[in-house]
Amino acid sequence: MLKNKKVIIFDMDGTLIDSVGVWNLVDIELIKRLGGDEMNEEIVQLQRDSLLKEYSSFAQPYIEYCRTLGEKCGSNLTSEEIHDLRYEIADEYLVNVIDYKPFAEKYIKYLRENGYILAIATTTRRKNMDIYRLKNKNINSKAPIDEYFSLVLCREDVAKIKPDPEVFLKVLAEYVADASECIIFEDSLVGVLAANAAGIDVVAVYDKYSEGDRIDIEEFANYYINGFKDVFS
Repeated sequence: MLKNKKVIIFDMDGTLIDSVGVWNLVDIELIKRLGGDEMNEEIVQLQRDSLLKEYSSFAQPYIEYCRTLGEKCGSNLTSEEIHDLRYEIADEYLVNVIDYKPFAEKYIKYLRENGYILAIATTTRRKNMDIYRLKNKNINSKAPIDEYFSLVLCREDVAKIKPDPEVFLKVLAEYVADASECIIFEDSLVGVLAANAAGIDVVAVYDKYSEGDRIDIEEFANYYINGFKDVFS
């Protein structure tokens, strides 16, 4: 699948790192603090995925997401205050809990050693990526982002988030590369669809939090792996 490829693009949350479940825990705590009813992980994730898809064309989808949570919970906090609270809750997880998925760092090192250009294209906020880059103990002890990736594009770098292909098209423009020279690793359906829209081959990486979309993910991805261990098989 890497034949004639020179640029390898990775999504972050759910693809390179185990983080989707962490955000479920963060949002459960956030809803609790806003005065909402207790919710389980599955419902929280479905609600978040649905709302972010609805707000994907907005200038600040996560602010809209927080606004809706506030309305649902009857909170008097502003959207911005709820957004700040969400990331205040998240900081401990981002620094000390989140880690690479099994064999991800080994694959990153293999690719760099074999001359591939590595980029990250994510809807994660720059602030979160800076925590991963500079403070996360697990990531920095295994494969520091700044050492292995020559480009990191975040939420603030695009007007529209996935499934819009803008972030992937920016990678192509950065390297003056043709779509046929690139391949993308993604875990979610919106990421796979964004890759399709950009005309770039995509490898879907299994993540249990995308299980509900697995049939569609397998249909629209060019390749499917259960984890990075598969690429060494």
